[in-house]
Amino acid sequence: MFRLTNWMAPLAFACAATAAPADDSPVVVELFTSQGCAACPPADEVLAGLGGRDDVIALALHVDYWDYIGWKDSFADPAFTKRQKGYARSGGRRSIYTPQMVVNGRFDVVGSQAMKVMDAIADASDAPAPATLSLSRDGAELVVQIDPLAPLPPETVVHLVRYTPERHVEILDGENAGRSITYTNVAHGWQVLGNWDGQGPWQTRVPLEGSDPAVVLLQEPPFGAILAAGQLR
Repeated sequence: MFRLTNWMAPLAFACAATAAPADDSPVVVELFTSQGCAACPPADEVLAGLGGRDDVIALALHVDYWDYIGWKDSFADPAFTKRQKGYARSGGRRSIYTPQMVVNGRFDVVGSQAMKVMDAIADASDAPAPATLSLSRDGAELVVQIDPLAPLPPETVVHLVRYTPERHVEILDGENAGRSITYTNVAHGWQVLGNWDGQGPWQTRVPLEGSDPAVVLLQEPPFGAILAAGQLR
C-alpha cells in the first residue's frame, strides 16, 4: 500500500490549509491512469491524497490502451478512453497520455505533479457554481435534485458515476510487474442521466445498487467545463 512520501508533504499541507466548506460545490479531479503504466503510481498516490478532501471529488478513470504491453488493467473501461479522447479534442490536443488529471473539465495537468494539481484545483474553485445539487437515497433509488443559481448552457449534460473507495491489486506482468498497489476512488458505471436547460429545477430518480458512493456532474456538452458536482458517500 502507498504511504505518504516526502514529495507529498506539500500536498498534505495544502489539503489541510485550503479545505472549503462541505456545502460548496466540490472540484472534480479525473485521473486517467492504468495498472500497466509505469509512470502512473505516483499520480495514483496524489489522487489518494485528494480523496480525503471535502472540497474535491477525486475519480480514477482507468483506460485500456496500455493493456497490450503485457498486463490487462482489471478496472479499465473503453468508455474512459473515449472520454479522455473527448477532452483532448475539446482542448485542441492531438494525443492522450497517462497519468493525466483533468480538473473540472478545464485544466490539463500531469497527474504526478502534485503542486501543479493543487494550483489547478485552486483555480477551478474560484468559479462559482451556477447550480446546486442535492443527492439522497430513497430505498433502492438515488434522488437527484438540481436547482439553478445562474444561466447555464443549453443541453447541459447530467452525468452519474459510481466509485469504489479502495481496490488492491497484485500486478504480475507489464511495466509494473511485481508491484502491490492499492487504488482509490476507482470509477465505474458511468452513465448520462439526461440533459437540462437550466430554466428551472430538475429532478430524477435512478436505481442505486450497492454501497459505493455516487457522484453527479453537470457538464457543458460534449466535453467542456464541469459546472457543478455533488456526491453521496
